[in-house]
Amino acid sequence: MMDVKEIQSLIPHRFPMLLVDRIIDIKPGESITGIKNVTMNEWFFQGHYPGEPIMPGVLIVEAMAQTGGVLMMKMLEGQQGKSIYFMTIDNVKFRKTVIPGDTLRFEVKIVQFKGKIGKIHGEAYVDDKLAAEADMMAMVAG
Repeated sequence: MMDVKEIQSLIPHRFPMLLVDRIIDIKPGESITGIKNVTMNEWFFQGHYPGEPIMPGVLIVEAMAQTGGVLMMKMLEGQQGKSIYFMTIDNVKFRKTVIPGDTLRFEVKIVQFKGKIGKIHGEAYVDDKLAAEADMMAMVAG
């Protein structure tokens, strides 16, 4: 288990772009599960969309990537001050809208990790329904 303070010690994201509230499971070098509680107070609901709030898909992908970033940084423990940058985002699919009151569960697995470049596969669930998925590649820099 990791709370938001520990997450912030590993990745550089801060309000309003920190999109992971806690980590509920981590298998170093393998997988991680993160949680985002979606509330009506999120900044993006002001314009997406008034009267019909839907979490932007790009932010769901970003949250999956942040969760994967925590896993990658845990693999490089002791290298604080590093940042993680997207290199590619492929095979993105959105399957369910995410609305206020939902709890997103991100399940991210390492596909490959060499040096400071990692390939990950992420899935986002609301309850047990797949909301989104993506294959991503990221680089640890800094």
